[in-house]
Amino acid sequence: MKTYTVAILGATGAVGQEMMKILEERNFPVGTLVPLASARSAGKKLTFRGEEVTIQEVCAEAFQGVDIVLGAAENDIAEKWAPAIVAAGAVFVDNSSAFRLDPNVPLIVPEINAADVKNHKGIISNPNCSTIITCTAVNALNKIAPIKSMVVSSYQAVSGAGAGGPIELMNEVEALQKGETYEPKVFSHQIAFNLIPQIGGEQMDGYTSEEMKLQFEGRKIMHLPNLNVAMTCVRVPVVRSHSISVALRFDQKVTVEQAREVIASAPGARLVDDLANKQYPMPLDTTGQDIVFVGRIRPDLTDENGLCLWCCGDQVRKGAATNCIQIAELLIEQ
Repeated sequence: MKTYTVAILGATGAVGQEMMKILEERNFPVGTLVPLASARSAGKKLTFRGEEVTIQEVCAEAFQGVDIVLGAAENDIAEKWAPAIVAAGAVFVDNSSAFRLDPNVPLIVPEINAADVKNHKGIISNPNCSTIITCTAVNALNKIAPIKSMVVSSYQAVSGAGAGGPIELMNEVEALQKGETYEPKVFSHQIAFNLIPQIGGEQMDGYTSEEMKLQFEGRKIMHLPNLNVAMTCVRVPVVRSHSISVALRFDQKVTVEQAREVIASAPGARLVDDLANKQYPMPLDTTGQDIVFVGRIRPDLTDENGLCLWCCGDQVRKGAATNCIQIAELLIEQ
């Protein structure tokens, strides 16, 4: 079997660490793994497939001889090193938002628009985690009738803010149990026993940058250029897995039975929809795996051409690391 030299840009972060784990799980044909990070981490050791690998400081020369670079760093890092990655002849599969809306960069959810991979020019973008989870849940419905619009509320886990999010939540809970105070550092307000209805800064008309991603990215992924989305993103005191409530409007009526049938067989999705027996998607059930659970499917009582549903997915895995590696698998298949 042919093997590949794979670099991880941002290997020490939560997503980078998850990428290493998933490369092992999926038996990706890695010949050489090149973990890249800042000078502060260079020289430290990580374990991959039972062997130690040394973290290298990221520099242009580090990309020489690399086939695929998995990006697990922030926008500024992705933008800084993308030219060097492409110049070295590698393909950059980037998890940041730096290139998602670039018309020359494919934005891929493999279960939805795998064929778009062939249009890459050295860079492929991984969508926002909530976009991936939502689109995976609803794309099968779009094949029954085109989706015109969505009203969406996301309930996003603290780990979506990075490794410090769960630590802050636990520290706050511990402090409050002792009757002590804890000054938030990661979030703008106390997250323990609270909800924060803002993720990202204001982008337009009172919507945040996080809230606009589903509209702009969803249009590109599902090839729906006129899709309109009104989204509210909320940070919740859940450690892992994002939950999303979706009200969809179609150009014709889609029945609950039709929806259940197509979602049950949709790639990347699992139907969990039995209200009488208290079976529905929940963060605890979706954590640590790559399937998006979909349930609570019911008619929209405000629109005869509408449906409502609820979905959950692990935003660190399917919403970031796994989706990137699935894109890399598409590359080597081609």
